[in-house]
Amino acid sequence: MSFRGLSRPNATSGMGVADQSKTTYLELQRKKTHRYVVFKIDESKKQVVVEKTGNPAESYDDFLASLPENDCRYAVYDFDFVTSENCQKSKIFFFAWSPSTSRIRAKVLYSTSKDQFRRELQGIHYEIQATDPTEVDLEVLRERAN
Repeated sequence: MSFRGLSRPNATSGMGVADQSKTTYLELQRKKTHRYVVFKIDESKKQVVVEKTGNPAESYDDFLASLPENDCRYAVYDFDFVTSENCQKSKIFFFAWSPSTSRIRAKVLYSTSKDQFRRELQGIHYEIQATDPTEVDLEVLRERAN
């Protein structure tokens, strides 16, 4: 009799959030020390952890390049823009990145943990759930922010 898979965490149990994830998000939000933060689920720790940060000079293309082609991630991006009234503004976007080519187990794990993680990040303005690059085009952010 095979018990394969029984030692893995239950995909519907949700994940904890590492203190570093909260701290890094607050650095982006309050101190503007990061342009973006990419988070991943560390199944061994059963936590959402920081995978990568982008410095304030990095571009949206740099951010998109940091999202894996075949795996799920969460991310936040601090989007600076100028309104039609010529005012400089900043909005924080939360991304639930779940490419159609990623493993089903990863999609389930990220999907079931998203709301819990998202609640830990106060001050998010917009949320984008995306399965392919067209859904995270810069124009999508511009449309949502204005």
